[in-house]
Amino acid sequence: MTALHIWNTKTRRKEKFVPLNPENVRLYVCGPTVYDRAHIGNARPAVTFDIVYRLFQYLYGKENVTYVRNITDIDDKINNRAKGVRADGDKRDLISIIKSITDETIGWYHEDMYSLGNLAPTHEPRATDYIPQMISMIKDILYNGNGYVVEGHVLFDVSSFPQYGYLARRNLETMKAGARVEVAPYKKNDLDFVLWKPSSGDLPGWASPWGRGRPGWHIECSAMSSELLGPTFDLHGGGSDLCFPHHENELAQSNAVYPKEEFSRYWMHNGMIRVNGQKMAKSLGNFFTIKDLMDKGISGEVIRLVMLGTHYRSEIDWTDNKVHEATEIVARWRRILSTTSDLEPGMDPDFMEAVCNDFNIPKGLSRLHELARREELDSLFGSLSLLGLESLCEQEINALVNSNLDTTEFTDCLVQILEYREECRKTRDFTKADEIRDSLSEAGVLLQDQSAGELPKWQLDNNFNPEMLESLKSRYEDGI
Repeated sequence: MTALHIWNTKTRRKEKFVPLNPENVRLYVCGPTVYDRAHIGNARPAVTFDIVYRLFQYLYGKENVTYVRNITDIDDKINNRAKGVRADGDKRDLISIIKSITDETIGWYHEDMYSLGNLAPTHEPRATDYIPQMISMIKDILYNGNGYVVEGHVLFDVSSFPQYGYLARRNLETMKAGARVEVAPYKKNDLDFVLWKPSSGDLPGWASPWGRGRPGWHIECSAMSSELLGPTFDLHGGGSDLCFPHHENELAQSNAVYPKEEFSRYWMHNGMIRVNGQKMAKSLGNFFTIKDLMDKGISGEVIRLVMLGTHYRSEIDWTDNKVHEATEIVARWRRILSTTSDLEPGMDPDFMEAVCNDFNIPKGLSRLHELARREELDSLFGSLSLLGLESLCEQEINALVNSNLDTTEFTDCLVQILEYREECRKTRDFTKADEIRDSLSEAGVLLQDQSAGELPKWQLDNNFNPEMLESLKSRYEDGI
């Protein structure tokens, strides 16, 4: 079996991945702050670490991998949205409004992640469910001399942790000199960060030894990861924008509580996303959510493939051209895989070698193009499944089992009809295209149109009639 090597942010070198326990491989990834729809920047770490999760499952067995991706459901942006709802006349208490907002947003996030082909993590803890664990960790930090209390705030004392800055390779004096934000006067050190802060009456809060308040952002992940994975686990992931200060602070406070533990042994960080060479921003008009893309007819498979086309550590430049190329590739692979119903998922060794070399997915995709040309469909199917693109061959043909129609003949027949319908759509003969769709529906074949140039997904219902399908093909024989 090919050994997995990853670039470890902590050591700044590529290392062989060796889990603490192959029967209990543990992965933690910083998840979303749920105040609005997920945008493509939010989606990239979800896709990146979904691949990591899938590979771990393949290498060590599904039952031996635990994947935790947290949800931050207490945050100033969430609080501000809740205040706006109350200002509009909602009479509910703030906590109820916040829960309503976050429940809805979490639902949107799940829909979006599912549409991109991401597996659900093993655990998806909400920060507000782990307040007692956070308070307990803060008590330990204070007891061990790594924090202090001032004006209702509890802060981590960076000067008490000599290794601070190691993960992000930042020098303390340089960081102080480069600080751009106004430093709170009660801080001993410019870089000291909040573990607990007081809440006024118009903000959510919990009882604590330091008064009614709420946790700082960084302590959330330390509490949830230690509770669900233990004080030392295998791999911590997230976007490169989180390396400092979030992950640096996580590491410092976790080591302060568990000084004899390593926290995470490996760290992985994915690059950011730009749009047409520019930073994504609403003010530039180049900011879009997953739903925005889906509403434009760009499928989840296409979005995922665009992201996989760039190495995870590199910055993605999202362009219309990349979307167009991915759309054509998805359509081509779907057509190829639809020619058979007897696929036995295999795994191509050259593809695996690329993936296990620090997740070199772009090189792996090049190998998949070769497999497609050679019609090595079992290996193509298995490799696509590892990439979360198994939906490209999810064609429902169970209804054929009790019919006399050969499955190969069926798929050939259907693909020819769909290709003819696609030509009608290209020539804007929508009347004919709709007629074909309706006729297929009568035959028990239901269509779900995809983006332009891509054949629709299809499934069979209980009324499937193969003879009607053959009749339909004959009606359009000349066009086909």
